[in-house]
Amino acid sequence: MFSSERNFADWQLCGLSGAPAQLFQEIESTHSLMKARAAAGEIQPGTLYVADTQTAGRGRHERTWASPAGQNLYFNILIPLEGIPLASAPQVTQVAALTFAEVFKSLQDESNAHGLGNQSVGKVTVKWPNDILCGKSKFCGILAEVVYVNQVQHDSSGQVHPAISISMGVGINVNSSPLDYAHLGRAVTTLKDICGQKINREKLLQMLIANLERAIGQFRAFGIRPWVAAWKRMDQFIGARGTIVVNNRCTDQNRESGDGAIKKNGTILDMQEDGSLLFKCDDGTVETVYSADLEI
Repeated sequence: MFSSERNFADWQLCGLSGAPAQLFQEIESTHSLMKARAAAGEIQPGTLYVADTQTAGRGRHERTWASPAGQNLYFNILIPLEGIPLASAPQVTQVAALTFAEVFKSLQDESNAHGLGNQSVGKVTVKWPNDILCGKSKFCGILAEVVYVNQVQHDSSGQVHPAISISMGVGINVNSSPLDYAHLGRAVTTLKDICGQKINREKLLQMLIANLERAIGQFRAFGIRPWVAAWKRMDQFIGARGTIVVNNRCTDQNRESGDGAIKKNGTILDMQEDGSLLFKCDDGTVETVYSADLEI
């Protein structure tokens, strides 16, 4: 995993269940392209898109995702929801975050065992619902949207309806420097800083996709509960103070001012068995939160 990597154009990858992977030296956004092509029925479920750099990378609520060339991972994968209720689609993203975090934690542990890791950065963890941090510094973000693929499938009643998938975009700060993100004004780190050494991006992505495919199969069989248990083993935030932010119009420009947002301060009580967050507001009310940003 810490070996030198070959040229990006020579990477050998595949998507889920052997679906094709497509490499882009430069692209505006893997997420935007996959959504458009999936909706048009031009790609098959499981397809993987990978970019060496993005000119218009984005995260949740249209926030900018910095995408320097030749250093990090920016990819999208089309995950079929066959066998998964639509109401459980957000849990797929949580499963992905926890699966990826366990890979990153194993890299951190291996580096620390050889005396190479950066001991001052804290531990890899998942901040609800799906941000991956080291300490309080983010280095991996996930953006997922349901896509109604322009293909048909026949159910047992003979009816025809669109196939439903998730277009899941992932950005990982791998070999860049935390200084590259100073202009963002928020805590950001990288795997290289965490592990104290460069990482082979191709091998890392191969491992992430293989582990994700196994995890989705387990999720179909067992639901979210095993990953809730994994989150609690990894969690550093239960009992901590936090702020729930509900703002579908949140951007880089208004995220600090809170314009148009509903903010509630309080204490993180738990992650529940369905993946929702149990949050005690400062006014004494206890809320079950299914969708929001959590600021620590």
